[in-house]
Amino acid sequence: MSQDFPPERLADILAATASAVLESGEIIRKHDRLPRRIRHKASPKDLVTETDVAVENFLRDRLGPLAPEAGFLGEEGSSGLGLQGLAWVVDPVDGTTNFAHGVPFVATSVALCLDGLPLLGVVNLPLLGEIFTAARGQGSRLNNEPIHVSDTATLLEALVATGFPYRIEEHQEAILRQLALTMPATQGVRRAGAAALDLAFVACGRYDGFFEFALNPWDTAAGVLLIEEAGGRVGRMNTDDPYRLGDPDILASNALLEPDLRALLRRACGPASEV
Repeated sequence: MSQDFPPERLADILAATASAVLESGEIIRKHDRLPRRIRHKASPKDLVTETDVAVENFLRDRLGPLAPEAGFLGEEGSSGLGLQGLAWVVDPVDGTTNFAHGVPFVATSVALCLDGLPLLGVVNLPLLGEIFTAARGQGSRLNNEPIHVSDTATLLEALVATGFPYRIEEHQEAILRQLALTMPATQGVRRAGAAALDLAFVACGRYDGFFEFALNPWDTAAGVLLIEEAGGRVGRMNTDDPYRLGDPDILASNALLEPDLRALLRRACGPASEV
């Protein structure tokens, strides 16, 4: 840990960050009662609403004074900023497609990272009334109560989650193989459509594991820390390497399931005859 962020300062910044994120949730709740104004980004499936922009602008203003030396990497702006140094990494509305259709599985994800290492993280589910918080070395909480990953030890007892990237065609074959393997091998597979929510649900034990291709740093930064501080592990699907923000795939789980779940997902990367 950098000497600039002793535990006391980190706890203070986390509390102020959580307060700002909760305030930003009021924007989402207000806009949820109004007609949606939607435009497309890189593809017809990649949406942005005026809510995404409003929440990000609000958080940019509120978070800046908490760590004036930090940059700001948000989904809707500052995309050229890397993860070097100190940076806020923000997804204002994760699950924009859900939000556009009135589905309440929507999250705001905020992390403060140092050279790509999350120091604190907040995932707020404003339409569900839940906020998850974590600071490195200080545990994870849901609505200020301590949380821990599940103790599920076998795949047949495990409820796992996944997601589908906007550029589905680039990963479609592997995804279909994964589903063909994981659906019969586990108790069930869920797809909520918001990776930050999925990671938070792993952290509190609702899901036993989560895997997905092609997520961005703002999708995962806060959730990764939530899981690690709740006793879980975050790595890669097809290698034993640790997960780093921006990696092409992610595998999150409790420590007990990680080897078996990774072995199953690795099979999906092999020949179709293995499925």
